[in-house]
Amino acid sequence: MSTTLIILAALIIAALGLYALYLWRQVWQRQRVRQAAEQARRQRLGDDLKILAGSLLDEQMPLIEGAIRIKVLLDNYDHVLSNHARCAVFHQLHAATADIPTHAAWQALPLATRREHERHFSELELLHKAAARDAARWLRDEALPGQRSAPAPVAA
Repeated sequence: MSTTLIILAALIIAALGLYALYLWRQVWQRQRVRQAAEQARRQRLGDDLKILAGSLLDEQMPLIEGAIRIKVLLDNYDHVLSNHARCAVFHQLHAATADIPTHAAWQALPLATRREHERHFSELELLHKAAARDAARWLRDEALPGQRSAPAPVAA
C-alpha cells in the first residue's frame, strides 16, 4: 500500500510540476507580447517625434504648438530624454502657455484676451525660436533612433 501512495504522490507532484511549467510559459509569452507592444509604442512615438521636429523645422506648424506637442510626446516616449538639457526649451514653452485655454475655451475668450495671448506667443517665439529649432534638430538628427527601413522602391 505504501508503494501505491508513493507512486500516486509522485504522479501528483509530476502533474503539478507540468501545470506550473504551463503557467510559467503563459507568463513568459505575455511578457514577450507586452515587450513587443512597448517596443511598437516607442517606435510610433519616436516616428511621431521625428515628424513633429521636422514640421517645426520646416515651419509647417506654429513654434509654440510644435514645442508643446513635442514636450508631451517626449514625456510619453522617454522621461530621461525629455529631461535632457537640450529639451528644456520645450518644457519652458509648455510651462509658459499651460494656463492658456485651448479649443472651445479659446474660441469662447473675448477677442481682446485672445489678442493678448497671441502677443505673448509672439514674444515667446522671438525669445525661444532659435533654441527650439536647435532642440528639434538635435532630436530629429541625433537623439532619436533611426527611421524604420523603408521598403525599396519598385522599379517600373
